[in-house]
Amino acid sequence: MPLWNVYHPAGAYTARQRQEFAADVTAFYAGRGLPRFYVVTIFHEVPESSFFVGGEPSSTTVRIMIDHLARHSPDPAARTQICEGLSRLLAPHTLNRGLYYEFHIDETPRDLWMINGLWPPASGSEAEQLWVRENRPVPY
Repeated sequence: MPLWNVYHPAGAYTARQRQEFAADVTAFYAGRGLPRFYVVTIFHEVPESSFFVGGEPSSTTVRIMIDHLARHSPDPAARTQICEGLSRLLAPHTLNRGLYYEFHIDETPRDLWMINGLWPPASGSEAEQLWVRENRPVPY
């Protein structure tokens, strides 16, 4: 389950732009086999008077904190691939709009999360495929 917290300057994104951004994030993970409902994107609008980079106010910085729960990447090459893929995903929503961005990814152990009281099915399992088809958690 990826959880994205996107901290951005006030007025940086319209409602439509936020929806397009979240749709791209969702497509990234759905394309890797995760149920779409796993993907949560939250936008936090921050006024310039509360957003500082290097001790200076910033009206052009987007800071993204990503929590990965459903998949982990112990392999350094796979981690590099993920980060580079996310950078490509972010460019149209940040760099191409004159915004500077930073992100980091935290990985939560799989045994420390549940959905509606259900343990998530194993990665790639038939139960997970059921969750993908249903786009919701269902008992298995």
